[in-house]
Amino acid sequence: MILVRSIAFNALFYLNTLVWLLIALPTFFMPYRAIIRVAQAWGRANLVLLRVVAGIDCEIRGREKIPPGALIVASKHQSAWETFALLPLFDNPVYILKRELQWIPIFGWLAIKGRMVPVNRGARAQALAAMTERARIELADRRQLIIFPEGTRRPAGAEPKYKYGVAHLYAAEGVPCLPVALNSGLFWPRRSILRRPGKVIVQILDPIPPGLDKDAFFQRLQDAIEPATARLIAEAQAAVQK
Repeated sequence: MILVRSIAFNALFYLNTLVWLLIALPTFFMPYRAIIRVAQAWGRANLVLLRVVAGIDCEIRGREKIPPGALIVASKHQSAWETFALLPLFDNPVYILKRELQWIPIFGWLAIKGRMVPVNRGARAQALAAMTERARIELADRRQLIIFPEGTRRPAGAEPKYKYGVAHLYAAEGVPCLPVALNSGLFWPRRSILRRPGKVIVQILDPIPPGLDKDAFFQRLQDAIEPATARLIAEAQAAVQK
């Protein structure tokens, strides 16, 4: 049944995405916040599909810790789940994403319209400087900048591999950083069609204020996210065993 429900969800997920892309087309002629609202609605619709079709629910803990205004959101990245599920949590979210995603017809154009921050991974130092400058523009508009510090998805429980770019961004922008732990990889594994029933838990942790030394921030971020993520994974695994 898990395989059948997974196939059904995957088909409906892509169909749902296509529908919302078509709904979003008129936002090309509106202020950029219009596409953000459509993207948030798409994220909420995906969460409903997950719950109804695949049996995957979600719980958000610590919403009250989200400060208002400009913010760097540093999230654990285990799955495609957080690429849409984090959108409804914030007032004016903006993702840092691979530049190549902007080349996808319609989706990429809408990402540009939504002022997502592209990164050219092959350019290294130049890419970091360009990302920092674009991030500054978006943060000046009191947006919440979502970044995955490991750069790519890592399986649940895998050894963390944080990249130093998040520390550079934190030091350059002078805004708080909000660490986010989660266990989505247990239910939506990367490179798999399976969607395993259960509850994805997102834990919003205490904000890290601006002004720390880069190295101190980098260590503090990992010390916040990694133990919290391990606890969420253990909690989910214990629930399955009951």
